[in-house]
Amino acid sequence: MTTTSVPAGGQPASGAAAQDGAGLTVNGAPLPLEGVTPHTTVLDWLRARGLTGAKEGCAEGECGACAVLVARPGSAAQAPPTEWVAVNACLLPVTALDGQEVITAEGLGTPGRLHPVQQELAERGGSQCGYCTPGFVCAMAAEFYRDGRHADHDDAHDDDHDDDHEHGPNGFDLHALSGNLCRCTGYRPIKDAAFALGHPDAADPLAGRRATPPPPARHTRLEADGAGFVRPASLREATALLAEHPEAVVLAGSTDLGVEVNLRGARPRLLVAVDRLPELRDLQVGADEIRIGAALTLTEVERGLAGRVPLLAELFPQFASRLIRNGATLGGNLATASPIGDAAPVLLALEATLVLSGPDGDRTVALADYFTGYRTSVRAADELIREVRVPLPLATTTAFTKVAKRRFDDISSVAVAFALDLVDGTVVRARVGLGGVAATPVRALRTEQALTGMAWGGAAVAHAAAVLGSEGTPLSDHRASDRYRRAVLEQSLLRLHAMTDGGGS
Repeated sequence: MTTTSVPAGGQPASGAAAQDGAGLTVNGAPLPLEGVTPHTTVLDWLRARGLTGAKEGCAEGECGACAVLVARPGSAAQAPPTEWVAVNACLLPVTALDGQEVITAEGLGTPGRLHPVQQELAERGGSQCGYCTPGFVCAMAAEFYRDGRHADHDDAHDDDHDDDHEHGPNGFDLHALSGNLCRCTGYRPIKDAAFALGHPDAADPLAGRRATPPPPARHTRLEADGAGFVRPASLREATALLAEHPEAVVLAGSTDLGVEVNLRGARPRLLVAVDRLPELRDLQVGADEIRIGAALTLTEVERGLAGRVPLLAELFPQFASRLIRNGATLGGNLATASPIGDAAPVLLALEATLVLSGPDGDRTVALADYFTGYRTSVRAADELIREVRVPLPLATTTAFTKVAKRRFDDISSVAVAFALDLVDGTVVRARVGLGGVAATPVRALRTEQALTGMAWGGAAVAHAAAVLGSEGTPLSDHRASDRYRRAVLEQSLLRLHAMTDGGGS
């Protein structure tokens, strides 16, 4: 094994001296990265070192038993420099955290002095077998330390929260725990513990840690067992590496690749990490368009946009769980070209374009022209999605419908996104994006044509809904039948009309 590790932007060292520099800070103690392959997960690496609080439950990011905290740059406006972010340790390769800071459940408290989250869970009966508890503790701690939590809800108006089951009077957002499953305790005592939490006191070391920036991403090169991991220092270096190694797999949040590694035995010969490339992490809201860096996590995009794009604001809570959104990126979701990726239908309805960057420069591709077949696209092997562009102004009437086996943290059976402009009760412009009904995400072009110029009401809407029900080529599988998918398409437009009450808000 050889390892090269220097701060991003510097020159890689060589030989044994470089190998000595790779490692993580875990619970305040530096631990070297030794004897690891590029596919070793954070979970396996931690457990091999005796930190067995994190557990493997599902190995695909759906149960949260493996959750840990990572120090990341603050993602909210005017947030402290560092934010404690909960991620699934079972999905992320440990090499992707070279130089970073990690906190596990063992690092939050001690048997003699419990962390406030642990204390509340213990007092309110929030643990029985305890298998899932460390993951709950870490996910709950991330929300405990979230900057601005106190501002979400005013404690002086608790009566206003009687009908809000997803937020506590302390501002705790239960969506923070949507990726954590418990099979024996039941969720009421866990919810009670979350809603009973106060705020970090002045002496809390993890709260104080937020005041200084997190470690910068390192330029890392590692080779072991015939496989390699590289974190390039720049976009130019990344695309040159992809041109030299077309078989390389791009790594961002690893929420998709981690499943392939864990459950399907995938072992890419080369992983190229792009999640911290500055060129892929910009968010700009201009007069004519919004530019979203492809390597920003969905949580970062959600907080950065702060509701400016209502259709995306509808998407985010339904896109897997907070643990997944803390790692998943728009670039990764689109790069897989999956027909059931949740972001694509929304971005199709928004008429988004993609900027693809390669060794020869940039090119812009309309998302509607990006997909070429099942999990294939026009993106070349040496290109990266650099940013997603959403044109302005936005449509006046938008809606996103996702139907899945369970409400949150599940793959969609059907996803439909609408973006309509209504003027005096007439549809003057319509864009409809669909997922789960064809080999690729698609625009419902015949439905758009039927809606344009139509009076928004009565029989006309019913006719357009019937057209929508005939779009695509849905299949029957274990998630839904083709007839069910067509019925969902049709009902989604009728539901949108009922919600707008024939108006156009």
